[in-house]
Amino acid sequence: MNNKITTISVIGAGYMGRQIIEKSALYGYNINVYDVSSEGLEEFISDVKKKTDEDKIKIDINVFPSISEAVRNTDLVIEAVPEKLELKKEIFSLIDKSAPKNAIIATNSSSIPISKLEDVVERKDKLLNIHFYNLFTMPLADIMKGTQTSEETFQKGKAWVESIEIVPLEVKKECYGFVLNRIWRAIKKDCLKIWAGGYADIETVDKAWPIFCQYFITNEYGPFQFMDRIGLDVIYDIEMSYFKNSGLPDDKPPDTLKEIVDRGELGVKTEKGFYNYKTK
Repeated sequence: MNNKITTISVIGAGYMGRQIIEKSALYGYNINVYDVSSEGLEEFISDVKKKTDEDKIKIDINVFPSISEAVRNTDLVIEAVPEKLELKKEIFSLIDKSAPKNAIIATNSSSIPISKLEDVVERKDKLLNIHFYNLFTMPLADIMKGTQTSEETFQKGKAWVESIEIVPLEVKKECYGFVLNRIWRAIKKDCLKIWAGGYADIETVDKAWPIFCQYFITNEYGPFQFMDRIGLDVIYDIEMSYFKNSGLPDDKPPDTLKEIVDRGELGVKTEKGFYNYKTK
């Protein structure tokens, strides 16, 4: 497999598709584009070309009248069409038949794992989920393999994501919701329960949230770093309290957390928890 991606094809030039086009162009990639609607597309492409010209970036952005033409000469195809499984299957099948054999095919889907699209393509080793959030204000992308995706494909896709200054969130095995969306779902799920159950007003929740987030930002803590500072024994006891109250299996803390606590790896106070804090 050629390790250099120079041309990408974006199938679907809606809200996310246009972000992918613009970001990739600004980092010197040639872009092939297909969308069912041409409304506003020419003006958008013109604006992107002006930005690349101002920065003296030499690229080509071409709009094609069909998917097969848009993927005929490409290294990476990113599908960014609506979240309809049958539509994506139809498009993936067409891409697979038309794109060069070495081209990677990725979906920007926010919910459909790439494994759901494997049965309509032959190149099962060259498939990826590359799910962007917002390429300019939240520069993150979940990247996940299918059941037969090669490590070479994964690393090539990850390198491309990094090349446009997006932080790749590596999903180690198939996970519904990927990384950040799954975390966000847990937050919004309980926010809705607090509101619907009458435990607090929505204004109270919204007042607390930015203060809480600002603490994380100021201290540059992630959730696991924060748990290490609280103490993993304390975290375990808190989670067990929730579990005993609800009796729901989903509230039971993972056994792997208990194993860490039993080993005495309690976080910052023992110099080892999820992270290692030993200075020597």
